[in-house]
Amino acid sequence: MNTKPKRFDRNLVVIGAGSAGLVSALVAAELGASVTLAEAGTMGGDCLNTGCVPSKALIHAAHLVHAAHQAASMGLLPTPGPADTRAAFAHLRSAIQVVAPHDSAERFRALGVDVRHGHARILSPHEVDIGGDVLTTRAIIVASGAAPSVPDLPGLSDVAPLTSETLWHLEEAPRRLLILGGGPIGSELAQAFARLGSSVTLIQRGPRLLEREEEEASALARSVLERDGVRVLTGHHAVAARIAGGERQMIVRHAGGENILGFDRVLVATGRKARTTGFGLAELGVALRSDGTIATSPWLETSVPGIYACGDVAGPWQFTHAAGHQGWHAAVNALFRPFHRIRPDRAIMPAVTYLAPEIGRAGMSERALREQGTAYEATFHDLAELDRAIADDAREGFVKVLTARGKDRILGVTIAAPRAGEMLGQVVLAMQNGLGLKSLLSLVHAYPTYTEATRDAGGQWRRRHVPGWAPGLMRAFHHWRRG
Repeated sequence: MNTKPKRFDRNLVVIGAGSAGLVSALVAAELGASVTLAEAGTMGGDCLNTGCVPSKALIHAAHLVHAAHQAASMGLLPTPGPADTRAAFAHLRSAIQVVAPHDSAERFRALGVDVRHGHARILSPHEVDIGGDVLTTRAIIVASGAAPSVPDLPGLSDVAPLTSETLWHLEEAPRRLLILGGGPIGSELAQAFARLGSSVTLIQRGPRLLEREEEEASALARSVLERDGVRVLTGHHAVAARIAGGERQMIVRHAGGENILGFDRVLVATGRKARTTGFGLAELGVALRSDGTIATSPWLETSVPGIYACGDVAGPWQFTHAAGHQGWHAAVNALFRPFHRIRPDRAIMPAVTYLAPEIGRAGMSERALREQGTAYEATFHDLAELDRAIADDAREGFVKVLTARGKDRILGVTIAAPRAGEMLGQVVLAMQNGLGLKSLLSLVHAYPTYTEATRDAGGQWRRRHVPGWAPGLMRAFHHWRRG
């Protein structure tokens, strides 16, 4: 269709029922629009079925098994066995079933969304074919997500690699697990499987784990993984897989030499790539970025007017909360174009790696600030002195806040603590509203809580910025008051 139709079947068609698509469709329905949501796979997308929900359920179960082992070593509980490991995988499937109704087609139909199960293909900026049924629409949102990126490694297919999509079909933890990739997914699952009893080897091509995090966070991640029994091999990269003598093996290269690592299962966690093929985007000339994501304007519109993109397929983040944030803005902009549009805030996006302890961050890192030439200072507060951490025997962690040189304006924060994800919220709120680090110091925190650590960081900053003349003046004042 080369011309815009005079009448449309829908105000909006959304492709993909993951986090971004579900939010987009729901917002459109709540605003009174006629909206169709198309999904070829399972409602809920990666987050529900192969991402956040199963991974966090497995991590939770692994932590319980680990705690049971600790209790057994104290003679408080019997030692966990294979049945406990199998129960961990049963728990993650149960979690998916419990959460699934929240994202179900039935729920969204009841909320006013026309949900279609079928593959969607964009024929023009105003036509979408869904399983052979062509709908005309005023606007389109592509929220097709991302898929695991599997390297083109010789012999890899012969050893039946697992990915973040296929991992959840396991019934129990493998005896020897090899993980390729030391980012958040690889690191989280390395700790989880080690706590479930697997002998885990983690291969990271770069010099450190969690390369996007502050160096202190990367060092802490390595320390806690190795303490849980994970063999961490940084500066290594896999060159080939094979089966030799009935054993699955990976050939890895390090410092010019090669080693052979035996394993029972291998998990590929080397990143994710946007799902952009099969939707008619190339035929319409929708532009992609160099990393394969759909290029969008600051208002999430693609190079083809009337077609928007949000979530993992658009980037730059691959977080469920980022997808939902973008989905809301994409729906509003698509529905009210050209009369009104809202630019999503791209400056402050929290991220959490769910290790024990958790590692959360928001804003800029030291490396990014140095590259920008921005003058800054760092305030570092060790969790070891926090009363709640002492009471919980969880003193490993820290709060690191980056502020503008000589000011308390927060540029970035990293928190490593048992509840870093929850602690991060108040700092992000302060950053979002232009409140400085001193605002966290003035906030009354319940005692004893982990959030007191952010208050203490504010106290450290204030003490460091007391004017040199102030202490002497105060002593003189109080001397005068004593007569």
